[in-house]
Amino acid sequence: MPKSTSYHEKLIQDLKNPLEAAAYIEVVLEEGDPKMLSKALKNVIEAHGGIDRLSAQVKELYNKLDQMLSEKGEIEFYTLNYLLDALGLHLAVIVKL
Repeated sequence: MPKSTSYHEKLIQDLKNPLEAAAYIEVVLEEGDPKMLSKALKNVIEAHGGIDRLSAQVKELYNKLDQMLSEKGEIEFYTLNYLLDALGLHLAVIVKL
């Protein structure tokens, strides 16, 4: 009998595809839960080889964002998201070409 793959392993495998990663982040942004955004970013980073593969500058930015999300529970970005929503607009995450 073949060994089953855990949800997390399957998710990380799927997130290696840039289109899947973009869709995943976009859904999380639509949900508006800062804690989920933090977890989603960690998952995408893991799918791309882990935080050690990021440049020092990107690591610093990620750590600042993660700290803001864990301390405050939200960031100013969500204020923009709520405003756009009220205007019938939304942010989109797309693959950079």
